[in-house]
Amino acid sequence: MSLRQAGWTSCLIVALAVGFLFSTVSSANLPAVTAEPHLGPAYRFERNGWIFVHLQGSPNQIGYQHGYMLAAEIDDAFRAIKLRNIHLAQRPWQFFRDTAQQVLWPHIDAEYREELTGIVEGLNSRGVDLDLWDIVALNAMEEIPGYYVPWLNWRQKNAPAVSRAPGNCSAFVATGRWTKDRGIVMAHNNWTDYVSGARWRVIFDIVPAEGNRILMDGFPGVIVSDDDFGVNSAGLMVTETTIGGFFGFDPDGKPEFMRARKALQYANSIDDYVRIMNDGNNGGYANDWLLGDRKTGEIARFEQGLKHTRLWRTRNGFFEGANYASDPAVLKEETNLDVRNLGLSPNARRVRWQQLLRANKGKIDVARARQFLADHYDSFEKRANAPSERTLCGHIDLSPRGFKGWLTPHYPAGSVQNKVINSAMAENMMFLAYFGHACGTDFEAQPFLERHHEFSWQAPVLRNLDAAGWVSFHAGDK
Repeated sequence: MSLRQAGWTSCLIVALAVGFLFSTVSSANLPAVTAEPHLGPAYRFERNGWIFVHLQGSPNQIGYQHGYMLAAEIDDAFRAIKLRNIHLAQRPWQFFRDTAQQVLWPHIDAEYREELTGIVEGLNSRGVDLDLWDIVALNAMEEIPGYYVPWLNWRQKNAPAVSRAPGNCSAFVATGRWTKDRGIVMAHNNWTDYVSGARWRVIFDIVPAEGNRILMDGFPGVIVSDDDFGVNSAGLMVTETTIGGFFGFDPDGKPEFMRARKALQYANSIDDYVRIMNDGNNGGYANDWLLGDRKTGEIARFEQGLKHTRLWRTRNGFFEGANYASDPAVLKEETNLDVRNLGLSPNARRVRWQQLLRANKGKIDVARARQFLADHYDSFEKRANAPSERTLCGHIDLSPRGFKGWLTPHYPAGSVQNKVINSAMAENMMFLAYFGHACGTDFEAQPFLERHHEFSWQAPVLRNLDAAGWVSFHAGDK
């Protein structure tokens, strides 16, 4: 059933508030927001660089609210990702659309087909001329260029089996005698290019008709967090870091963006999460998932390659992630990461995580987690105050080495935003978030482009990334 048939009663106060907020957004010339009968209980507001969006209802209703209320941001984000992905994959946008339609769409569950269709309906009602295949391709913005394209190049024998898997994110989860209150503490920062990172600023509060309520960070137009950080009403805490140097894809599998959203929505336990993620695993966006169940205090690392998966779990310990594989089978058969080279970003950050977590055993709490995410210690060169691709607070733009296997020297990328949660917060469905570098350093696009002409192709979409400070969000926040 389409949203227009749902017959929801409009809320004038919400519509007026939305109209005011939309008036502050610079975007393509979109029509003014009026009293919209299809928004139902949805609303949005902005805080410390973030946009908080509450979505509620059937899959189509949630999608429509998403597309309608974030129309300006989706339009802008789409243009940025389109430019970036065409450049990275050296393929026209029609290739991405065809992949969305022919490879991904046949394996998407009906519920999420309805939600994606609803996003398009909401966008179109605001005058944004994007269609379903544009939005599906946007949802696979990491999956297609980083996993499908290298696999396709290899299969067509146009190129060797070369990984383009991103080195996204640093994270940890700890519990038991390792934390100050013996509950779970989880922290994560999103590593990505600044083109997408400056736009990765949505907090989604989703109340679906079925499954658990979700509070997560996310990207405009995308149905999953995608970086990934979230908590659900069953007390499951979720984050991840990508497996660096990963190669592999199964075109007959289910898209990772759909499985990850489904798992966060329907999992009530760590076992549930693993089961849902393994169902139809296509190898896209291969991750080390860090999980916590605040009901039991148990944490886990779920490493999901394509050929191999492995689960570690404990109620007294920690797991860290920094774009490296821990299972020797995954490392040997599915990646090209050299674990002996401690100067590589994943290895240097792994060492630093272990140094910090072990040095703070029994003291780890939200305050220390925030400090960890702002850390600038280079464990390879043993230097403090040395921000680069080797530090937990990532600044690839400052590195003459870049991020080997992912990004070239001085590529405008790094840690773009940060989140922290503990068991008490999870019980109340809340977390802390920091938009920008946790160290407080701003990235200024124009001076950077003047110094690095090799990235001039990004000029139309590269923008400043300003540090905005820590702030809290909770389900139902106003």
